[in-house]
Amino acid sequence: MGFHGFSSPYDWSRIAQYKERARGFAGGMIDLSIGSPVDDVPEAVRVALAGAANAANGYGYPATVGTAELRAALHAWFRDCRDVELAQIGADVVPTVGSKEAVAMMASLLRFGPGDVVVQPRVSYPTYEIGTQVAGAAVLKVDDVADVASWKDVSGVKAVWVNSPNNPTGATLDAAQLRRIVQAARAIDAVVLSDECYAMMTWNDDNDGDGMLEQDLEGSPCALRADVCEGDARGVLVLYSLSKQSNMAGYRTACIAGDAAIVHDMTNLRKQLGLIVPGPVQAAMTAGLRATDEVRLQHNRYHARLEALVGGLRAYGYDATMPQGALYVWVKAKSGDCWQDMEDLASIGIIASPGEFYGDGAYLRFSATVDDEAVASAVGRLRAGAAIGE
Repeated sequence: MGFHGFSSPYDWSRIAQYKERARGFAGGMIDLSIGSPVDDVPEAVRVALAGAANAANGYGYPATVGTAELRAALHAWFRDCRDVELAQIGADVVPTVGSKEAVAMMASLLRFGPGDVVVQPRVSYPTYEIGTQVAGAAVLKVDDVADVASWKDVSGVKAVWVNSPNNPTGATLDAAQLRRIVQAARAIDAVVLSDECYAMMTWNDDNDGDGMLEQDLEGSPCALRADVCEGDARGVLVLYSLSKQSNMAGYRTACIAGDAAIVHDMTNLRKQLGLIVPGPVQAAMTAGLRATDEVRLQHNRYHARLEALVGGLRAYGYDATMPQGALYVWVKAKSGDCWQDMEDLASIGIIASPGEFYGDGAYLRFSATVDDEAVASAVGRLRAGAAIGE
């Protein structure tokens, strides 16, 4: 397999100078740059982790494919939350050590290399590109992967990254768009790689009188749903993570589901490479998949934070709108350059992510993965900053 070199502007050390300036603001720095959860891990997850600490799957070597309990929970979760019956469509699933590991290793696990091309959105999560480069394959960036004409006739295309809801833009694809991507990829014998890590974080206005969202937990359409993949998982892989829905980023709990033949081959490689989720964490992951009430509560927290953040950004002068999904507000820089805006925002103690990290230096990304107090403080600073500028 081997590892090749990579190049990327995704380097958090580049914002150190802005953080230093932001820390000097009265009240300190409010970091809206990294999407790292801050809320409590569900109690059931913590109990399961502690209970498995000295179980056979803790002191012994854990199974790469996951325990029978974890596998059952994954199948049930796809059925209940994603409207997908894995067994019925010829799909299997394997747990991964977080979704970033799965994304970064994907091109290598698929045995891509020189001469192979992997398609991805131009504005997207940087690890898609890094993982492709590490495998030695070529990256093809397109404005919209749903525009299949932009890639289906390109020589050497072996895979297409789909990210819905998208990080950083929040844009989602509907079932018809996903179906056309699957059909076009199959026509050229390419694999669809659907990163659905934010699938349960979609936003609408179906609130009841208590402010609770009444939508179901299906979220954005899954690439393995029968009406998308035409009842056949062939050539389709889906990635999912509990990092955001259950605040389990540090647990490194995620999975790859899809085409059973591909998943089996990957599982054999993962077994030999030691890419195995620790046994006690498998128990915690099982509990997290079953804790759907907590997922709904977290969903509502993020919805409220995003709404507040959008309001503050609009008051400051950004053309901010509620995203269709995910946990970020993606806005065009007021100055036209993300780095100039980074400097201006640092002067009021706020740090965002520069859009250059994600493929467009004319934008910024603001994360709602901070607590309510930090969101309220950031909104207050943005409104105050706007008043000063008037």
